[in-house]
Amino acid sequence: MSVRHLVTGCAGFVGSTIVDRLLRDGHDVVGIDDFSTGREDFLTAALANPRFRLLRADLLDPAASFEAAEGVDTVFHMAANADVRFGTDHPTRDFEQNARVTLNVLEAMRRRGARRIAFASTGSIYGEAKVIPTPEDAPLPIQTSLYGASKMAAESFIEAYSEGFGIQSFVFRFVSLLGERYTHGHVVDFFRQLREHPDRLHVLGDGKQRKSYLYIFDCVDAMMQAMATSSERVNIYNLGTDEYCEVNDSIAWICEELGLRPAITYAGGRQGWIGDNPFIFLDTARIRATGWKPTLSIRQAVERTVKFLREFEPSVS
Repeated sequence: MSVRHLVTGCAGFVGSTIVDRLLRDGHDVVGIDDFSTGREDFLTAALANPRFRLLRADLLDPAASFEAAEGVDTVFHMAANADVRFGTDHPTRDFEQNARVTLNVLEAMRRRGARRIAFASTGSIYGEAKVIPTPEDAPLPIQTSLYGASKMAAESFIEAYSEGFGIQSFVFRFVSLLGERYTHGHVVDFFRQLREHPDRLHVLGDGKQRKSYLYIFDCVDAMMQAMATSSERVNIYNLGTDEYCEVNDSIAWICEELGLRPAITYAGGRQGWIGDNPFIFLDTARIRATGWKPTLSIRQAVERTVKFLREFEPSVS
């Protein structure tokens, strides 16, 4: 049975992958994107599908959210400012694009009668967590990034709308994602450095930061699995793997994939930038209890990402 879905940020890394999955599963899909960072070429297949409708609009305009939500059952809210690193350079950007836009989407859902929302949150909301691996019910510490704070605010609005208006919500706290259509993050940063000067690589921090990563298709599979199995009103899931690596490990895998042995220098310090959490590792027992498990290791996801960048980097911004 076809159900109409709305995907915000539909031309982005995660949003476009969800669009393709929903269309493959036979659903009608409305996508909305302002194309400030999204790429139309990520929607090539979708635009050829009569079940897909694209709206070019800015969700900061409440009227755009209201138009997009017409006749929609479920909203996949993926639109966001996802660049943690430059939050302090633009202090209001995270609030506007993450928290305020989410409120606009929720209000459009309420007025249009949409029943479910899936939200792309982040493991960054745990700050420098005291409990590792970090479960969904861990005490929340002081927020260390404007990005994390804005996502936490958005989660709170979603929970309040769920309780107040009966909307079923799924909050997915992602680790960093990798894979096809990846456009920003450490792998692309290192790849571009090495393409420009293959003999040297400069790394922010000390290279000992420990992070977990998840392959994009494993992420989308986890979302669909959770949404198919839970009848609870408010659902919060960590999405990640049961492993982590050091930045230095990732560098070694990238260099091996590229056949390079650059000289490596470090900026120093335990953080790469303000708000960079030196150790992110999430407890994923809750999502695994649904029967989901990742298909790729972190190393395999890094290698897949480098292969994608080698083929498509000229078209990636």
